Amino acid sequence: MLEANDIPFTYREYRKQPLSVDELQQLMARLGMSPRQVLRTRDRAYGELGLRGDEDEAQLLRHMASHPTLLQRPIAVLEDKAVVGRPVERILDLVPDSN
Repeated sequence: MLEANDIPFTYREYRKQPLSVDELQQLMARLGMSPRQVLRTRDRAYGELGLRGDEDEAQLLRHMASHPTLLQRPIAVLEDKAVVGRPVERILDLVPDSN
């Protein structure tokens, strides 16, 4: 979608280069969301880790850093803002003059 709109971007392969706890904390601030709000409860790791969704934020961030598939995606970041791309068209909300 970004390519189709000639919008330059950098893709980070989240499984090969997972976000650190610090990066996840910064991401949550940009999203204006808590880790619980971007937790994929249907992910295999959620069940394997015995998560219930009521864990404290620090614990959830550690799990997301170790098991990046627990994080909703795609997530787009532009400067100090970010959005979860669900639906994927929400990513364009970050780009000035793309709507």
